[in-house]
Amino acid sequence: MLNEFKDFIAKGNVMDLAVGIIIGAAFTAIVSSLVGDLINPIIGLILGGVDFSNMYVVMSGEVPANAGLQVARDAGAAVFAYGAFITACINFLIIAFVVFMLVKAVNTIKSRAEKPDDIVPDVHTGPSELDVLIEIRDQLRR
Repeated sequence: MLNEFKDFIAKGNVMDLAVGIIIGAAFTAIVSSLVGDLINPIIGLILGGVDFSNMYVVMSGEVPANAGLQVARDAGAAVFAYGAFITACINFLIIAFVVFMLVKAVNTIKSRAEKPDDIVPDVHTGPSELDVLIEIRDQLRR
């Protein structure tokens, strides 16, 4: 069993997966910061300062007027936090677009690397075998 475990760990796919998870975690932090710190404020500015994350409906309990979502939750009220869901959907779309652009860039770079730089043009060295046979046939008919 120990040897099987060593073989499993030694496989390249496992190491690639581990590296992918580590890079994915770091990438998640970068994308979350991009969305939360740069893109969401711009969207809020465009929409007139609307902050979706604090939009909710009180289903039961007492909440002070104009209180934020966290205050409502801390007060023990049952809230329908539709704004948090809208924010999560917007974040998902932004993250999906960023990942799409990243994959597209990687695929473009990969396809350029696979193409040979030196494309040898077709050199016409003379008539083909078929052309020569047709010419002989035509001369024999005369």
